[in-house]
Amino acid sequence: MHHNFLWRDCLSSLSRVPHHSLLFSTAGLDFKIMFARLSFYPTLFYNVVMEKVSARRWYDRIDETVLLGALPFQNMTEQLIKEENVKGVVSMNEDYELWLFSNDRESWKARGVEFLQLSTTDIFETPCQEKLQKGVLFIDKFRGTGGSVYVHCKAGRTRSATLVGCYLMQKHGWTPEKAVSFMAEKRPHILLRSKQWEALHVFFNNNSAR
Repeated sequence: MHHNFLWRDCLSSLSRVPHHSLLFSTAGLDFKIMFARLSFYPTLFYNVVMEKVSARRWYDRIDETVLLGALPFQNMTEQLIKEENVKGVVSMNEDYELWLFSNDRESWKARGVEFLQLSTTDIFETPCQEKLQKGVLFIDKFRGTGGSVYVHCKAGRTRSATLVGCYLMQKHGWTPEKAVSFMAEKRPHILLRSKQWEALHVFFNNNSAR
């Protein structure tokens, strides 16, 4: 799905990145943030390659409301709106992850799509409980409307999967294990580590009595 578009878009965009830009932008940052930034383009390119040569899909529908996926390239906008009826987008990315490839808030707004950014550093961080609550409330607005919400990070495996897991727990009253199992049936390459599991359990414990 989207093989040729993703491949061409990634290559052409990478060719426009100034050689010094990422190194310059990491000045004064701690090691974890610097590593996340320096690894962004190589790992994004890896995701494009894997989507091309394996059974991985760029995004997957989780239920009637939520699509869980990787960074939505600008040339995917028309398809997401027309074919998937996307009315809302939740990005777990930091600003630098969006500026070259993806739509910003104003670009989505111009297409009639609501946008929520819950900036979370890749690799080393998991979304905090406040951001998870905001994300679930945002998604809930679209339930029963016929519209879809595209929830993404860079690869659609960890940061965004954590939020979608919380949404599923809130919607169905599921445990973290049940929510993750359900997601994995739809998108087998999700990857949750100990910090993400901890965030899911905290969310479950905080919301299970509601």
